[in-house]
Amino acid sequence: MKILFVHQNMPGQYKHLAPALAANPANEVAFITKEGKPDLPGIRKATYKLTREPSKGIHQYLTRLEDQVLHGQGAVRAALELAESGFVPDVICAHTGWGEALFLRDVFPNSRILAFSEFYYSSKGADIDFSPDHKPDLDRDCRTRMRNTHMLMSLEAADWGISPTRWQWSRHPSFVRDRISVIHEGVDTDLCTADPKAVLELPNGMTLSRDDEVVTYLARNLEPYRGFDIFMQSINGILERRPNARIVLVGGDDVSYGNPPPNGENWRNFMLARTRFDPRRVHFFNRVPYSVFQQVLSISKAHVYLTYPFVLSWSMLETMSHECMLIASKTAPVTEVVEDGVNGRLVSFHNPAEITDAVVWALENQDATVKYRKAARETIVEKYDLRKVCLPAQVDLVSTLAEGRTPPLMDPTWTAATA
Repeated sequence: MKILFVHQNMPGQYKHLAPALAANPANEVAFITKEGKPDLPGIRKATYKLTREPSKGIHQYLTRLEDQVLHGQGAVRAALELAESGFVPDVICAHTGWGEALFLRDVFPNSRILAFSEFYYSSKGADIDFSPDHKPDLDRDCRTRMRNTHMLMSLEAADWGISPTRWQWSRHPSFVRDRISVIHEGVDTDLCTADPKAVLELPNGMTLSRDDEVVTYLARNLEPYRGFDIFMQSINGILERRPNARIVLVGGDDVSYGNPPPNGENWRNFMLARTRFDPRRVHFFNRVPYSVFQQVLSISKAHVYLTYPFVLSWSMLETMSHECMLIASKTAPVTEVVEDGVNGRLVSFHNPAEITDAVVWALENQDATVKYRKAARETIVEKYDLRKVCLPAQVDLVSTLAEGRTPPLMDPTWTAATA
């Protein structure tokens, strides 16, 4: 097979699938991405850069769309280079999030396209109206509707789609859902295992281990979409009720989702100015190497994961694979994976006191958390294991499309309410 992957931040969601297909000598694999991304062994890379920024002065609903068109044009230029060199893919695996999939059909009319359908925006029932401060805003709702324009066009040009969770799949319009398979990217359960001898060195030079009472929180960036502001409000209660507890937070200060704080600062400084706790017992890390990420999870006595109803973080599943005592928000798609009282504890996202109570319970009842930890890993091994479950299903889907066959249709009637 000849397979082309397209993602502006190579490898993105194709971190495991692209190398796996490239490892087969019968396959030829190429990747279109933005300039400056690292190479992958055995994978040919074609790069592009945006020729300009979106125009100033155009309608505000169209600014984001023009940016997506510019990404689509960049991907097309790279695709043309591949085509002129004789590379015509049997299957194109393209993420639809940035517009790169818009025009691939026009370069490769006979290739089969598998669209990565990560999230479809809507003003009701997901992230947009989740905040308790949410107020009706027709202008925002119209902008939200326009955010899907490029995804609809990309799906129309695609032969099939793939989505990582049932809930994320269910957000897509009913008329395309039966052509989107639900297969997660997968968790490397051999790699994601707890190290009982792990030692974490803190920024102040001190160290923490499994002998310490450590509460952990991590996200790509510290921001409200991942409940950072809510968790910060729960910290003082945890520290007051557990005199030996330490809090470890990991995450950058950029904004991945949503908006920056109103004063232009980052969310960490914004919340530090609005919460009070003993700073000697709260330790912040910026983005860290994966080895440090594993050390954090290995010493955790209670791990907090909060999220708006939005894209599920890889880190939550990796946390479960590390046998952490997970305290997670009662939001979709978390509830698709975590069953309260079985493989974790579910708490109300907007209730810091409830989060505090759940963390304190976990710290006070470490023997009782063993069954939760074991069940968490069993869930990941059974349903999300990279090599035994997810990767074989992904490879089979690509092969099915390459052979011109139609994958099994999904049941379009499933909704989050029926989970």
